[in-house]
Parts: sequence; C-alpha cells; structure tokens
Amino acid sequence: MKETGEKEIVVRSRIAARAADAKKAQDIVILDVGEIMGIVESFVIASAPNTRLVRAIVDEVEHELFARTGDKPRAVEGLRDASWVLLDYGDLVVHVFLTETREYYDLERLWSDVARVSWADSATAAS
Repeated sequence: MKETGEKEIVVRSRIAARAADAKKAQDIVILDVGEIMGIVESFVIASAPNTRLVRAIVDEVEHELFARTGDKPRAVEGLRDASWVLLDYGDLVVHVFLTETREYYDLERLWSDVARVSWADSATAAS
C-alpha cells in the first residue's frame, strides 16, 4: 500500500481521491488539516453535478479503500439526501458534494491556510 515511503494517511487520501476521479468527480482536493484539527489528518473533497453521481463516487471510494487497505468508514452521513455525503474514516474524512452545495459551504475557503496534497501523478493521469 505504501508509495515510496509516504505517510499512510497520504496514501489512503490519494486512494480516495483517485477512486473519486475514476467515477468522474470534479474539483478533487486533498487538504492536510492535521496540524489544525488534531483528530483528523486529511480531508478529501470532491463534487458531482447530480445525486446519482454523488452516490456512485461514494460507493467507489468505499470500495477502493476497503479493497486496498481493509478500511471501512466509521460513519457515513448524508447518503439519503446525497447533497453532502461525509465518509468518516477517523483520521481521514471524505466529503462528496453536489456542486451547488459545495459552492455554498466553500470548505476550501474555510481551510485556505492548510496545505494541499497532490494526488494525480503522471501514471494516474495517463490511465
């Protein structure tokens, strides 16, 4: 599971981001919130234009994280409405938004002072 000696949380965050990308999520970002939050290390944020795609992205993230790491979310919130679904993996939280809901809450602005972690490399972009 490790990618060239990187921290486990970074590897898991990238798995989630790439899984979201595989289902055509938009504007995917990984935020390193660990120094500010303490209990959560990383946010993965993605969006989709409709609830069907939000659910497909959530399913793919859950599937890939379990298949590659054995991790299951501690909690899943918002799936019924599917305008903002939160997958809580403890130190990793994945947010999948409807596009307009993401614009309204604007988490990137709220967390603008934290580092962003790159997730798309040349091997991933080529596939």
